[in-house]
Amino acid sequence: MTMDRVAVNGTEIPHAAIDREIQNHPAESTETARIEAARALIVRELLLQEARRLGLKPTVHFDDDGRRETEEEALIGALLEAKVDTPKPDTAACRRYYEEHPDRFLSPDLFEPAHILLSASPADPDAYSEAVRRAEAIIETLRADPKKFSDIAREQSACSSAADGGGLGQVLQGQTAPEFETFLFALEEGQICPVPVKSRYGVHVLRLDRKIAGRLLPFEAVHDKIEAYLEEAGWRCGVADFIDDLVTRAEIEGPALK
Repeated sequence: MTMDRVAVNGTEIPHAAIDREIQNHPAESTETARIEAARALIVRELLLQEARRLGLKPTVHFDDDGRRETEEEALIGALLEAKVDTPKPDTAACRRYYEEHPDRFLSPDLFEPAHILLSASPADPDAYSEAVRRAEAIIETLRADPKKFSDIAREQSACSSAADGGGLGQVLQGQTAPEFETFLFALEEGQICPVPVKSRYGVHVLRLDRKIAGRLLPFEAVHDKIEAYLEEAGWRCGVADFIDDLVTRAEIEGPALK
């Protein structure tokens, strides 16, 4: 795409700078990425011009990784600190947010699965197919007599949980293989998965023994988290309003800003 002149108050933004900025704006097409890159550089130039107009003298800082910010980053930071004022949310605002969004403050669901692992490597198609066949046979046996699960686990499972009849204890989302969880989370309590569950470790016969739904955490436990979130959200809104004001007073050539 060939973009026309991009400039802020008469200061042109070179096409080469836009080309370098594209890498920071992944998009479905190069054209879209280029437009987003141009918009980002327009906003940056607006902020830098305003900071210089105000004669700000920034202090360069280092981030947590020891990276030294550039002079321009420091200048923009000083401008936003001077012009964007976001009051700290009080307890009433935090509690209101807590009461309006209870689903965001639940403890994680707990699952108590049991399984029979038939060990086989996906890299060995013959062995893996045989493990699937054995798992299907076990599932058929359990359809007739589900109480045999623990005994079969002790006899045939390649997992250390075999000693406990296949029980894996309580697990949270993310603690087991994703392919395992896809089936686990779809089961009802006491249900044996009707198909073998394939994973990188082999083939599983899976049963969900119990699910403990997450509970609403007390307000006191999440107050600091809510306060930080609201403060950050308020700051972002303040920055957006400040940039909007700069845009209305500037002469901008290039893609329209959102």
